Amino acid sequence: MTIDRPYSADRKILRIAIPSIISNITVPLLGLIDVAIVGHLGSPAYIGAIAIGGMLFNIIYWIFGFLRMGTSGMTSQAYGRHDLNEITRLLLRSLGVAAIVGLCLLIMQYPIRIIAFELIHTSPEVERMAALYFHICIWGAPAMLGLYAFSGWFIGMQNSRFPMYIAIAQNIINIFASLSFVYIFNLQVAGVALGTLIAQYAGLLMALMLWFRYYGNLKQYLSFHRLFRKREMSRFFKVNRDIFLRTLCLVMVTMYFTSAGASQGEIVLAVNTLLMQLFTLFSYIMDGFAYAGEALSGKYYGARNHTSLKHIIRRLFIWGTALAIVFTLLYLLGGNGLLHLLTSEKTVIHEANTYFYWVLAIPLAGFSAFLWDGIFIGITATRQMLYSMLAASLSFFVIYFIFHNAIGNHALWLAFIIYLSLRGITQGLLSRNILQKSNRRIVES
Repeated sequence: MTIDRPYSADRKILRIAIPSIISNITVPLLGLIDVAIVGHLGSPAYIGAIAIGGMLFNIIYWIFGFLRMGTSGMTSQAYGRHDLNEITRLLLRSLGVAAIVGLCLLIMQYPIRIIAFELIHTSPEVERMAALYFHICIWGAPAMLGLYAFSGWFIGMQNSRFPMYIAIAQNIINIFASLSFVYIFNLQVAGVALGTLIAQYAGLLMALMLWFRYYGNLKQYLSFHRLFRKREMSRFFKVNRDIFLRTLCLVMVTMYFTSAGASQGEIVLAVNTLLMQLFTLFSYIMDGFAYAGEALSGKYYGARNHTSLKHIIRRLFIWGTALAIVFTLLYLLGGNGLLHLLTSEKTVIHEANTYFYWVLAIPLAGFSAFLWDGIFIGITATRQMLYSMLAASLSFFVIYFIFHNAIGNHALWLAFIIYLSLRGITQGLLSRNILQKSNRRIVES
């Protein structure tokens, strides 16, 4: 059995990683564009409404991100097996689940909004406009979840360029549509919401057009036969259930990190938010390589090519280690400059310097967690990924509660660093057994 030469493996990794990184960077632009437009309308309430509405949708879509991840892992394995029937059925299944979940969100929009604003305390004016934004943008849920299904499928097919094209097109459409509704039709927050909604459905339409244009030969495999067969549906929901629960843990840690920072005052909240942007920047890059891990590890796992699977994992970790070192040096040498780019508040910058060494630990502590997440999704070892997340999340809360009275906000960052590290370490330990079982299965077959 042949394996890829290092440069060949690297080329395959970068072919998926680079477009994914570009896509990741463009995603938050949708929210930033909305904020920038309303920021010039003359009332802080507009910004608050968009911020809260955007946060609600970030949480909702984050939770249902399993549609992308689960679809990516299972599609890449079917691609490795050259199983064209299953490849096509997986897309149909994912789109079907996306449509059902999207419909449920539409039906439940009023209870969701009521519960959300019970938890979020804001002024009546901000709440009124945020509710308006929410009830318009929620109609984009079927489109967004459908796009998750398409993005996961495209990545599983070793094609991350199409999600990149779609993300860029969405941003362009969102800019023009939102500006038109706000400044021509004077719709203010409603106009921004309508612009976002149009961009979402335009993205879904583009995904459909790309599929029919470049994957039209798969139409012959479009069939509802065996689509909802018990065994396949059981595996589909088992994989996605584990990813869903894992994501819930991730959301809880992230939200508690913000909440615990907020309870320590405005300055600490601002500092934590500022420093977390540096983690977010690193995560955009590492997620691109995680997507490459999903596609390539799934492909080789599905093809039962254990040698190439081990080789691609090794090359991924070489890239991950190099990037972690680069980002550590970047933060070490240019960290203060980055802080000044993000804020001009001297008090916040001064306080941020007190905690900055925690940021220096993030790249080396966290890179393996991103890579193993991608690899585990690719080989659909989602149960093990869930176990590692449960252990890491538990450690986060335990460490924070033990140390927060003694060292304050430092305890929060200590807990976060250990949480990131433990995710990678636990998955690394579990991977040995998974890969050994995979190799034995290949040998026996």
